Amino acid sequence: MIEPAVDVRCEGPVHTLTLNRPARRNALDLADRRELLAALRESGQDPECRAIVLTGAGEVFCAGGDIRSMSQDPDVSRERLAVVNDVARALVCSAKPVVAAVRGGAYGLGLGLAAACDYVVAADDARFAASFAKIGLTADSGLSWSLAQRVGPARAKELILFAEDLDAAEAQRIGLVSEIAEGEKVAVRARERAERLAAASPAMVAATKRIFAQEAQDLDAVLDAEAAAQVELLGGEGFVEGRAAFLERRRPVFPA
Repeated sequence: MIEPAVDVRCEGPVHTLTLNRPARRNALDLADRRELLAALRESGQDPECRAIVLTGAGEVFCAGGDIRSMSQDPDVSRERLAVVNDVARALVCSAKPVVAAVRGGAYGLGLGLAAACDYVVAADDARFAASFAKIGLTADSGLSWSLAQRVGPARAKELILFAEDLDAAEAQRIGLVSEIAEGEKVAVRARERAERLAAASPAMVAATKRIFAQEAQDLDAVLDAEAAAQVELLGGEGFVEGRAAFLERRRPVFPA
């Protein structure tokens, strides 16, 4: 029996959604993304749910997209990106507050998921990277928008272009991470913050998220632009080389 891609636990007013592909460091393929989207929508619509914790099973929060499953077929790419765009909207525009509990790495799509949450608790040994450039792609999952919201446009652009790897302390310093906790305490602290948000007025929380999400009108434009760029890049020689280099564990040599 195949384990679900997202383990959902409903404990009182807090729903914990755990990415459940630890054998591949929670790298998400298209089916996994659909399952995550369904879980976010279900929790978002559940009147008993007042806050959501998003985390990952095993030692890594999310290593990004499952590169082995990425297709160069434009139609398949558009479908994959449409789903991940809906995931980003579900995180940013949900009336329910979402707390990310990050252990290990949050890379590529994983960084996009964390950055789209309302509050990020990171382990002291957590790492963050917008790693798309390493495989010849630009960002997806609304990261061009959410990262700019957290760290400013100039720094966000640098992080995406250079695929710079940040430790938890630096991520907190620039505003990507809300707070740092030690190892196993990450889950506890994330739960505490979620419970505090769950105890707040749901109408106030929803209104606050709605006010800040007014800028999500720009998010839609960014999501569309990211998706169009990704489809184009996925069909090019740069991604072919980037994927091969990733799988062969070597530095890519991108064509001119």
